[in-house]
Amino acid sequence: MPESLEEIVSAAGGPTGSPPLWFVVFLALGLHAAVVSAATFLAWLHRAFLRPGKDLGLRYGAWAVVTGATDGIGRALALELARGGLHLVLVGRNPAKLSCVAKEAQTAAPSCKVKSVVLDLAGDATELSREAARVAEAVRGLDVGLLVNNAGATYPGAAYFHEVETPVWETVVRVNVEAATRIARAVVPAMAAKGRGAVVNVGSGSSVVVPAFPLYAVYAASKAYIDQLSRSLSVEYKHCGVDVQCQIPLYVATKMSPVKGDSPFIPSPEEYVKAAIRCIGYEPRSVPYWRHSTQWFLASLMPDSALNLWRLRIGIRKRNEMRALVGGKGIS
Repeated sequence: MPESLEEIVSAAGGPTGSPPLWFVVFLALGLHAAVVSAATFLAWLHRAFLRPGKDLGLRYGAWAVVTGATDGIGRALALELARGGLHLVLVGRNPAKLSCVAKEAQTAAPSCKVKSVVLDLAGDATELSREAARVAEAVRGLDVGLLVNNAGATYPGAAYFHEVETPVWETVVRVNVEAATRIARAVVPAMAAKGRGAVVNVGSGSSVVVPAFPLYAVYAASKAYIDQLSRSLSVEYKHCGVDVQCQIPLYVATKMSPVKGDSPFIPSPEEYVKAAIRCIGYEPRSVPYWRHSTQWFLASLMPDSALNLWRLRIGIRKRNEMRALVGGKGIS
């Protein structure tokens, strides 16, 4: 059995002292792959656990605008930003809930100033234009450093595209696409003018982690719009000092999540936003929660066809479960 490198090379068919070209090429490729993999892993470790969060008030400005601030991620984010020293402009459609979150924020951070803007982001184009103008007026004269477009809408349950009622998919498009765009247009110009600011648009793993998201097609497509809008605006406004980012959560334990029960991969809103805030101001697309990024990596190892079949079966099962509750007919 050959033991030295020369004997191995000789046994492989190359002359002693002169490795064959194919051996050198494969060795170089292997070393390159190992170095790239190690560098990628170390970069992920740094992002997930070691990279410090920015001082948002010092870097961007004293006020944060948060849409969809009355429940789930939006509420938890508003409270955490208040604890971090920011003043808040809370945007939502339920005045009682807005008032409750405002009181919670001021209890958590007595020095926090809070303004509330009651509006419905599911209106038609004329209504949305008027509501966005109200947001612009509410923040006029404030040192707004951060906008979080968190408000979102989805289906009440899994459904084939032709089964989704028109008011439902129209609401998804208005809230996720048009409202997010209009609110950003109401806030970004002032950020660009003063030369600093940050915009966080909340996307979804349904648009980037899996190749398709059947039975939630319009929702996934609306979040793909948010992802592309964010990355494009990041390039447009970087030279103006405005950092634009799309944050990609997978399932979080909120009312919008169809997953019930405990799971190590499904954080509470409070746990998720701690990671989300640390990521603000960095890369244009971010998966803040480390277990979510682990899921994305595992999904990337599977062929698209397998992921699509898996998601389709999940969607059909959820659709049938919902229809069984209301006496409808399922599909196998």
